[in-house]
Amino acid sequence: MSDPLGDMLTRIRNGASRRKSSVTTPASKLRAHVLDVLQSEGYIRGYTQTEFENGKSEIEIELKYYENASVIREIARVSKPGRRVYVSVKSIPQVANGLGITILSTPKGVMADHQAREQNVGGEVLCSVF
Repeated sequence: MSDPLGDMLTRIRNGASRRKSSVTTPASKLRAHVLDVLQSEGYIRGYTQTEFENGKSEIEIELKYYENASVIREIARVSKPGRRVYVSVKSIPQVANGLGITILSTPKGVMADHQAREQNVGGEVLCSVF
């Protein structure tokens, strides 16, 4: 797999379109940090990580719905393995005029765009959520 984060976002997008209550994905630290941001911003209910006896672990993501529609309308990967996208703090993009969020990987950790502006730090744009 060349893009593990893109795979997770696709699983979330597909699960939400099929009205699944939860989806599973292989675990990694970056995926967990992105899910922490999604949970703190209210886009998912939560997630649990389970470890298997062969040393592999899996994350189960609980999707969130409001009035029978998914809370996540759009979720898209911005920085891809073939084309990395880096921004300074002054050029962090806004999603849907501030209604959505952009998730960045910064030297201070993975965070939402408004947190990056508060801490005055730029970084790699991982994905955008609306």
